[in-house]
Amino acid sequence: MLTEINPKLPMRNKAVTVDYYVNKLGFQIFGDLDFEDYLMVQKDAIQIHFFSFKELNPKENYGQVYIRTNNIDQLYQTLLDNKVFVHPNGQLESKPWGQREFALLDPDNNLLTFGQSVK
Repeated sequence: MLTEINPKLPMRNKAVTVDYYVNKLGFQIFGDLDFEDYLMVQKDAIQIHFFSFKELNPKENYGQVYIRTNNIDQLYQTLLDNKVFVHPNGQLESKPWGQREFALLDPDNNLLTFGQSVK
């Protein structure tokens, strides 16, 4: 009886991760306790957790999350308006597998793909 999933991604610098997810993507910090090496953020119905990995080489990070949305065009435009960098190979487009998608790389090279069904 699975009910939800909260992916855990690596972060090198908690302040940089907070700045990106809260100030650029519009997430909020989740939880009442602040742990030095752990971070939880939330937006709408999703949470993403982060663990400290100071030695992470971003070029070797393959962390990925696929996030479903119900208004991809508005989300994409909002991020563009907020000057969020969209991955060069991840511009908004309809894919042959029936999804409309775009992708971002966070400061630690975690790939965030946003998608909405177009079927």
